[in-house]
Amino acid sequence: MTWLDRFELFSTLDGVALCALVVAWFLIGWRIEHPSARHPSTSQIMAEFRREWMRQMITREPRIFDAQVVSSLRQGTAFFASTSVIAIGGVLAVIGNAERVTSVANELTLSETPTFVWEVKLVILALFLTNAFLKFVWANRLFGYAAVVMAAVPNDVSDSRCETRATQAAEVNITAARSFNRGLRSIYFALTCAAWLAGPIPLIVATAFTVAVIWRREFASQSRTILLGTET
Repeated sequence: MTWLDRFELFSTLDGVALCALVVAWFLIGWRIEHPSARHPSTSQIMAEFRREWMRQMITREPRIFDAQVVSSLRQGTAFFASTSVIAIGGVLAVIGNAERVTSVANELTLSETPTFVWEVKLVILALFLTNAFLKFVWANRLFGYAAVVMAAVPNDVSDSRCETRATQAAEVNITAARSFNRGLRSIYFALTCAAWLAGPIPLIVATAFTVAVIWRREFASQSRTILLGTET
């Protein structure tokens, strides 16, 4: 059996479900990072707070608080990066025992699905986790860059370089946060992809649910209302 023949083991509905997953992942990410001016996402609102943070840092003495916040952000990215590695290892271990997993899975789903199908589904899940790991690692490094640029902000507030350095620190900080958020979305959709193990319909339902959850948190959550200062 050739590779092309093996992929024919998947149904048309499987292809539709997978395409829906990938398209939803891309579009929700694009919308969050490119919202309309009248309806910004929570991530975009937080970006403005990060810029304000750096402006306030210029006159803050001492700046220990700012260093602690950045350190906390780096710890968060390191935690999720480590978690992603563990999850990737677990998925690869399952793929390595695909024959046994297939036997158990077929008993649970009352089907006779070939091992190759389960392997492909697990590989897709592993790809989402790998993307998450790469995003978290890059976010960790960028928060480190931001810390260095923050340290380069002159203590003399009359120094003309203060605002320039603070702006640079803010933009690097925002880039790090964007990478971190992308990593989180990859984790969300990796969990969504796990629903594919139960079939294409569960994957489509899980994709719709995940998009709804992310959309609410970014565009209709109470925290967003508070950040906008429009809570009644």
